[in-house]
Amino acid sequence: MVFSWKRKRAAQEKLKKGEELVIPKHFLCPISLDLMKDPVTLSSGITYDRESIEAWLEGGSFTCPATNQVLRSLDQIPNHSLRRMIQDWGVANRNYGVERIPTPRVPVSGIQVSEVLLSLEDSVKSLNGLRCLELVHKIKKWGSESERNRRCVVANGAIRVLAAAFEAFAMDSFESNATLLEEILSNMNWMFPFFQHSLDTEAQARLGSQDSLRCLVWFLKCRDLSAKQDSMIALKELASSDQKHAEALATIEEVNEVLFRFIKEPICPTITKASLMVIFYLLSSPPSTSTKIKSEFVKMGLVSLLLEVTVDSEKSTSETALGVFDILCDCEEGKEEASRNALTCPVLVKKILRVSELATQFSVSAIWKLSKHEKEHEVNVLVEALQVGIFQKLVLLLQFGCGGETKEKATELLKLMNPYRAGLECIDSVDFKNVKRSF
Repeated sequence: MVFSWKRKRAAQEKLKKGEELVIPKHFLCPISLDLMKDPVTLSSGITYDRESIEAWLEGGSFTCPATNQVLRSLDQIPNHSLRRMIQDWGVANRNYGVERIPTPRVPVSGIQVSEVLLSLEDSVKSLNGLRCLELVHKIKKWGSESERNRRCVVANGAIRVLAAAFEAFAMDSFESNATLLEEILSNMNWMFPFFQHSLDTEAQARLGSQDSLRCLVWFLKCRDLSAKQDSMIALKELASSDQKHAEALATIEEVNEVLFRFIKEPICPTITKASLMVIFYLLSSPPSTSTKIKSEFVKMGLVSLLLEVTVDSEKSTSETALGVFDILCDCEEGKEEASRNALTCPVLVKKILRVSELATQFSVSAIWKLSKHEKEHEVNVLVEALQVGIFQKLVLLLQFGCGGETKEKATELLKLMNPYRAGLECIDSVDFKNVKRSF
C-alpha cells in the first residue's frame, strides 16, 4: 500500500478512533498480498500484479499460482478496469494516507526493440548521426522505465548493435561524433551487468577494436566525468572478458599515464577502482607485453601510490591494489622500490587476516617475493615484518587454513624468519599515522 508521510498522522488518528481501513480483497495480488499497482490477467482468468507474476514465471513456473492449472499462454493482459478502480479507491481514501497509484507504462515488446535495432543498423551504415542519436535515446528511455524493459532490450541483442555503432562512429571521428558516442556508451554501461561472465563475443570484437579503444582512451583524457566513468567501466569489462583486449589496450598511446593519473588524483571512487582493475589485467598480460608495462608503472611511482591507496581503501579497492602491488613485485624494479618504502611491511602485514582471503593471499605473496630479493634487502624485509607481528599472523593463517600456494609461501617465510626472532619484539599492530612515508 502506498501512503503519504504527510497524511500519516491523520491516518493514525482515524485508526485510533476505530475507523479501520479495509482494502477490498480483489485489489490485492494473490502472490504478494499487496495492493496491485499494475494488474494483469493471465489465460487462467486470474489477475496478479505484473511484477509478482513476472517473477513467478521467470522462476520457471508455468502454472497459475492460484488455480495451479497449466497456462495455455504466458501473455499478460493489462486489467485497465481494475487498475482504474484501485486508483479511484486510492483517491477516495486520501484521508487515510493512501496515495493514488500512478498509471503504469506499457512494457516494451521484443518486436519493438527489434524494429528499433534494425533501424539503428541501417542508420549506422549511412553514418546518419542524428537518426542514430534519436534511436539511442529511445533505447535509453525504455531502459530507464523498468527492469523488465532493460531485460527485454538486452535479450534482443542491443549491446551488439550498439557496440557496432560505437566502432563505426569512432572510426569516422571522435570529435564530431562525441555526443552520440557518449550516449551509446552510456546505454551499454547499464547493459554490462546482464552479462555475468563475459560480454557477447561480437560486442567484444567491436568495442575492443583499435578505433574503439582509442576513442575510449580519448574520452578518459578529454571528456567530462560521466564519459570518463562510462569509458573506464567499458575498459574494465573488456579487459576482464578476454586477456587479448588488455594486450590490445596496452598498445594505445598514453593509456598507462591516464590510468596512473586517475589513481594519483582520484576524481571518483568508481573510476579509481576500475583503473586499478584495468592495470591489474594489463600487468597480467604475457611477459612479452607486461615486462615493459611493469617497468613504466614502477618509474611513475605506482608502488608507493598503491601502498597509500591500500591504507585507506574499502575492501574491493584494497584487494585490487594489493593484487597490482603483488604483480609489480615480480620485476626487479618493483622489488627495489617496495624494499625501500617504509610503508611496505607495515601495510602488507596489517592486511593479512584483516581484509579478505584474497587480500591475505596477495600480501603473503608480495612479502615472500621481497624475501627473495637481494640478500641485504631480504634481511631487512624479514626483520621489519617480524617487528610488526607477521610471525603470529602466519601461524594463525596456517591454523585457519589457506590455499596451497599461500600455505607454501607462509611456511617458507616462517622458516626464513626463525633465525631472526631472538631479541626482536613482535607486536600485533602499528599506528600508521606515525610511519614516515617515502614520498
